[in-house]
Amino acid sequence: MRKWPLLFLALIAGCTGDANHLGNPFLLPVNGLGTAIGNAGYNQTRGQVEVFVKTNHPALIADLRAGGGPTLTEVFDIANAPVQARAPHTLQLQSNLQLYESNLDALVVAIMVVGG
Repeated sequence: MRKWPLLFLALIAGCTGDANHLGNPFLLPVNGLGTAIGNAGYNQTRGQVEVFVKTNHPALIADLRAGGGPTLTEVFDIANAPVQARAPHTLQLQSNLQLYESNLDALVVAIMVVGG
């Protein structure tokens, strides 16, 4: 009979506001649902970026060489990249241009890093 209050106290003690790797155990189902919804949205955006990159690869490379252009702007729009992050990210993409010319998946990942 005395075990139930101790068990209840042990469960409640695990629900502190302190940081831990699991978080509040009562919120795990809600957090799991939120993560699933977030992943679905990310995967949809990534798929759209991947199709766009594969369809427009030569134009994207040309825009990267030029430091910008309509195709690069469009892929940033698809990836939901913040406008203020686009110019610095374009410079970073230019520094690895040789990789992105031959590896389309790397370009998709690099674009999603700034968007996502």
